Order: sequence, then structure tokens, then C-alpha cells
Amino acid sequence: MDFSLNEEQKSFQASARQFIDSKGGLSLARRYTEGEEQVLDELWAGLGNLGYMGITVSENYGGLGMGPLTLVPILEEMGRALIPGPYAETVAFAVPLLEAYGTEEQKQTYLSEIAEGKRKITLALLEDSAELVPSAIQLQARKDGEDYVLKGKKTLVPYAENADTFIVPVRTGGNQGEYGISLFLVDRENTNLTFNSLLNMDETRKLSNASFEGVRISKKQLIGSENIGWGILQEGLVHLNAALCSTMVGGMEKVVEMSTEYGKTRIQFGQPIGRFQAVKHRIVNMKMDQESSRSLTYYAAWAVENQSEDMIEAVSLAKSFASEAYIRMASDNIQNHGGMGFTWEFDCHLFLKRARALENHLGSPEYHRELAAVELGW
Repeated sequence: MDFSLNEEQKSFQASARQFIDSKGGLSLARRYTEGEEQVLDELWAGLGNLGYMGITVSENYGGLGMGPLTLVPILEEMGRALIPGPYAETVAFAVPLLEAYGTEEQKQTYLSEIAEGKRKITLALLEDSAELVPSAIQLQARKDGEDYVLKGKKTLVPYAENADTFIVPVRTGGNQGEYGISLFLVDRENTNLTFNSLLNMDETRKLSNASFEGVRISKKQLIGSENIGWGILQEGLVHLNAALCSTMVGGMEKVVEMSTEYGKTRIQFGQPIGRFQAVKHRIVNMKMDQESSRSLTYYAAWAVENQSEDMIEAVSLAKSFASEAYIRMASDNIQNHGGMGFTWEFDCHLFLKRARALENHLGSPEYHRELAAVELGW
């Protein structure tokens, strides 16, 4: 099998890099951390104009009707520049779920606005235990006529204060098992959602607590059928984890470039430090980690697009390996830069923080290895 990018995907990647660079590249992430959150809206509008928001949206709703593989080069470019915002949550989680389980009214509203770059969606999944198990979902939804009234809280919600809509798993029945969990679309503009920001190691990726106490939503906001949302959620998480792998591969590529460039230009003892074995070998190991992660990630994306039988283990193995490889590489990049690597002015620390933040997001490496083992029948 040939998992390399085709000419169309390479063209997407080249134009995405050009667009992100024209907006400032890595400086976008720094400006976002400094409170200039409007850069996210400007970027989002530009992505919509270029068609990047509608890649996986059906043509009937204004998109390009392509599969998850076409997202890979765009997500890699997002990862290279540590672009903030719920891009992966919107295009790689919300879109496939709405395409598969959304009502026609939901598709007309949400998919069309996503394709135009007018709507950002995030996932409000975790609660106090932060566990990815059915019993951890305790946010309650009580029926009241044609509406549901929510009661409870979510935590570690990515980009809560930037999102227009939240996909929220809630309890509509039972207390512990998979049955009784339903998925709802909760719009910020129609509800009294409240948030408070959390301190976060990776300041380019903001997290918040979200309170849904007394939030009233129409039953029209239900995704799929009532009480069987856990399976739908898991399907979406496979798509989202595959997308996160692509962003990590993009970040790894930038890390290798940074180390290689510094190794060529930093002179010690009369020669570039890249000629010393300690630095040269470390960069080679970084490159091997990057290419191994890329191979696993491309296969995972192919498996998701083709709904392959080994889709779940392919994604989990890619997420497990890439999470740990990204941390190794980002740490080695700081070592290669010496004392300069620890300074705020250099970008090295931003990649290590992103790698650490993604390590346990939507499942730790151990969680995904166990999941893969179960899928393989071990």
C-alpha cells in the first residue's frame, strides 16, 4: 500500500502552510496566549474561505465531501505552528458524527456553518474523575415537556470560551453503564452556560470548567437516539484521536527542523555542533521517531477513512507511540539547544508543553495500548 500524500493532498498542504505563515505562523500561538483571542476568529474565517473547514463536510452542505485522509496534511500544518482552537474537534469529531447521526435540520444548520468557518465546536466530555469510562458520565438530563434540562459540570473542556457549540455526553437514564448516555448539541448563544478558565501547562491550548446547571435545550439537539450515545461517542473519538496524531506528526517535523538548523549554525570549538556525535545521533533518533509516528498515523487515517476492521487498534497504536515519541523529541530538541532551549524567547518549550498536554488527552499511552490489546484479542 502507498500511504504517501497524493498530488491533491500535497497541494492542500502547501497552500495551508503558505496561509498559516502569512498569518504569522508560530507567532499566532504566542499572541493567543497573550490574550489576543481575536486571532483565532480571523484564522477561522480564513480557513473557511480556503475551504479547509469543509473538507469532510458533504457537498450538499457546502463542503468538499472528502475523507479523513485529506485532513492529514492540514492537521500536520496546524501542529507545525501549534495553532490554537478546536479545529480537530470541529472537523474530525463533530463533522463525522453529524454526517452519520445528525438530523437533516442539524446538518443544514451545523455542517453548513462549519463549512463556512462560522461555527466552532468542541467536546465537553470529562467530569471530576477525568476517566474515559461510562460510569464517569454523571451530568444529568431531565425531560421537561419537549425540552431537556441539564444539571452538572464538565471539566478540562478544550477552548470552551472560543467555541460556539458543545457536544456533551449526558445521563438520560441509568447511573453507571453505557446504556443511558445520550449526546447533545448545546449552543452557547441559547443557553446560560458558565465557564472558568483553568491553569494549564500548555498555554496555547486553553482548558475550562463548564457549568451546565439549569441549561435548557430542545430535544432537537439530540444526536442519534436517546440512551445509546456512548457508542456514537466512541466512534467520534476514534476520528478525533487519529486527527490528534496528525497534529503531533506536524509538530515533530518542526522540532526536527529546529534542531537540525540549530546544529548547522551554532558554532562550538570552531565547528557546527551538528558535527558532534552527541548532537548528530540525537537528531537521527528524532527523525526515526518522526517517520515511525508518521507511518503509524497515515495508516490510522487510512483505516478510519476505509472503516477497516483494525481501525481502533491502528488509531490507538498510533496515538500511544506518537504521544511518547513527541515528548522524547521535544525534550531532545531542548537538550540540543543547550541553555538557550530553556528560554522563553526560543520556541522549543512550546512544543514540549504541547506534547505533554496531548500525552493524556483522550487517553494516555497506557490506555491506548490496553485498548489495542483488547481489540487484538490478547
